[in-house]
Amino acid sequence: MPALDAIRLNLLQSLFDAFNRHDGAAVMSCMTDDIVFDTAAGPEICGRRLSGTEAVRAAFEGTWTSMPDVSWQCTRHEVFGDRGISEWIFRATAKDGQRIEAEGCDLFGFRDGKICTKSAFRKDRPLLAAL
Repeated sequence: MPALDAIRLNLLQSLFDAFNRHDGAAVMSCMTDDIVFDTAAGPEICGRRLSGTEAVRAAFEGTWTSMPDVSWQCTRHEVFGDRGISEWIFRATAKDGQRIEAEGCDLFGFRDGKICTKSAFRKDRPLLAAL
């Protein structure tokens, strides 16, 4: 494996470790200042496009606030030159007690040792009954 691929794989692992700690500063340290994040859902063809550290960090922090137990169990990371993919299982409980568990993936672009694009895809699955 080329050294740059190994560095990018480590970056993806660091990113998801930070997501699961709900650590906004650590998440954003993996990303460029002009990060573009296409969310899994939203009104646009790409979901919802967020640009820049302030908007992207606010979106992640909103998820952590609305679903305090949210986690992404990564099942695979792969890197292909300046592109990467992470496959995961998303698990969370909404404030009303309903749960979600769905597979998904993120497509990434890399630039200058950081993530410059993130596009999220998640299975559209009905919420599960509260415990």
